[in-house]
Amino acid sequence: MSDFDANDGLARLPGPAPGRRLLPALSYAAVLRYPDVLFVVIAAPIAIVLGAPVLGCAIGAAAWICQRVLAQFDRRLIQSATRLQARFGLNLVEAFGRIWLLAGAIVIAAVAGGRTDGLAASLTIFAAYSIDFMRRLIDGRPGAPER
Repeated sequence: MSDFDANDGLARLPGPAPGRRLLPALSYAAVLRYPDVLFVVIAAPIAIVLGAPVLGCAIGAAAWICQRVLAQFDRRLIQSATRLQARFGLNLVEAFGRIWLLAGAIVIAAVAGGRTDGLAASLTIFAAYSIDFMRRLIDGRPGAPER
């Protein structure tokens, strides 16, 4: 009997190479880099189960995650700017824009759902910001030499 290869002539489906994952695993470095996002993803559903206003928690969590995604996109845009004045202006617009996004989310939650939803959104954003602020304090000044 001649050699027979059952795989000969078959088309391979697009996908990851053998032995590689389709989605990257949640790495320890990613958790350390974005503990605020991890907090929001875990804490918002727990708060809702415990009786917190659903609309407020959902809007607060969505706004926080949205502004973090926008921050990553904006950083790439700012890095591509060649002039120092352009970088300064883009940093200023980016920082105020993200603040207004979060403030708008709190107002929308309060108007759409009432005071308790506005409070839930503001507490969600406040807690996530506090965690991110602590991470930045621990990381130190960007670009500073290690001691």
